[in-house]
Amino acid sequence: MAEQMDAQALNMVTTTVASAADARRLAQAIVQARLAACVQVEVITSHYHWQGALQEEQEWRLVCKTLPRATGALLALLESLHPYTLPQLVVQTLQATPAYVRWVDGEVTTGDGVAHAAGGA
Repeated sequence: MAEQMDAQALNMVTTTVASAADARRLAQAIVQARLAACVQVEVITSHYHWQGALQEEQEWRLVCKTLPRATGALLALLESLHPYTLPQLVVQTLQATPAYVRWVDGEVTTGDGVAHAAGGA
């Protein structure tokens, strides 16, 4: 029988960087630290004002899937490693299927280096 589809909370943290190398470096650091189960990297074009001038730049957006309990540590890691003076650090609360949240829960640590064993998805 199909699993009940009661959605559960999941956090998505996004940031952007100016190079593929920086995106790869941050993504690997995040997953290695087990602060997100998955980091997706997308190439985007950003339009914004910075230091009085209109900018149009290619950037790489990192989309990190994590749990509320690990979000603070993930943000602290990003702040410490980020190459930007003022990085975009955006947290969104999402709803996901229980099976996916169990997988994320099994991959993300509580901050003590120990992942929860919540079953696979």
